[in-house]
Amino acid sequence: MRVTLAIDCMGGDHGPSVTVPASLSFLEANADAAIVLVGRSADIEAHLGTAAARFGERLRVRHAAEVVAMDESPAAAVKRKKDSSMRVAIDLVKAGEVQACVSAGNTGALMATAHFVLRGLPGIDRPALVSALPTLRGHTHMLDLGASTDSKPEHLLQFAIMGATLVAAIEHCDRPTVGLLNIGAEAIKGNQVVKQAGELLRASGLNFVGNVEGDDIYKGDVDVIVCDGFVGNVALKTSEGLARMVRQFLREEFTRGPLRKIAAAFAWPALAAFQKRVDPSRYNGATLLGLRGVVVKSHGSADRLGFATAIERAADEVRNDVLARIGARLGTPAEAA
Repeated sequence: MRVTLAIDCMGGDHGPSVTVPASLSFLEANADAAIVLVGRSADIEAHLGTAAARFGERLRVRHAAEVVAMDESPAAAVKRKKDSSMRVAIDLVKAGEVQACVSAGNTGALMATAHFVLRGLPGIDRPALVSALPTLRGHTHMLDLGASTDSKPEHLLQFAIMGATLVAAIEHCDRPTVGLLNIGAEAIKGNQVVKQAGELLRASGLNFVGNVEGDDIYKGDVDVIVCDGFVGNVALKTSEGLARMVRQFLREEFTRGPLRKIAAAFAWPALAAFQKRVDPSRYNGATLLGLRGVVVKSHGSADRLGFATAIERAADEVRNDVLARIGARLGTPAEAA
């Protein structure tokens, strides 16, 4: 099965200088894949050089004259930027020319445009952003990370179904464990939305293991953590800020004088291993679940490795037929999705 992906080359902090080389790296590692690079053709070709010839029909460029700015309002992007690289990439998914798109562009604009063009899956009221997070035992998947900031209990149940189905598909795990993010482990804890969501989850047939507290997120005891987008986004950004602070503290302490610099040299293997374990590039790529197409959002600041990871994530979801699996779990025929 050939996987064909559309890449929004103009999005993110770095644009084609990152998205194009990352796409080429992905093609080199995946002989069964094809890519459509979407954006201003002159900018894309400037970073392609002679590399395009190596891949033949597996690599194409689709010109799009406009670019969605990182600070542009989602409404303006949907209404006024119909020839943006972001919009054209999503239109290719809608038309069936590609099976997924990847963008590092404006998150709000990407969510609004994707929902406007692709529409939601039957049985899903709201989309959710899901991403893998490192844990002591490997990684977990958490959703929603910011797509829906005011969710009802039924929405949290839908998020759980989609998250569990995604993990079952890409991790080849029959019954992923699902936890509900809450302020306490007891079922009586939390606000009314969370308590009612817990009741729905216990009756859902999912492998629901109960509430998960904030300090449990990185233990790795559950495969899927469910929360509304407001809580999820705050938790994610807090975690990212903490990781940056720890790295900065280590850098400062190991450069505070010549003796500590010597100690740092001896500790370098351990420090490098630590950096690798928490490197956000290894977990880059949040999927906008609940749409009639695979859309993956990369960090805007992602480097080539990080953006290539997001492309791999999109391809993995296509190969494992995540959309059809979600449709089947919801009782919706795959062709309707």
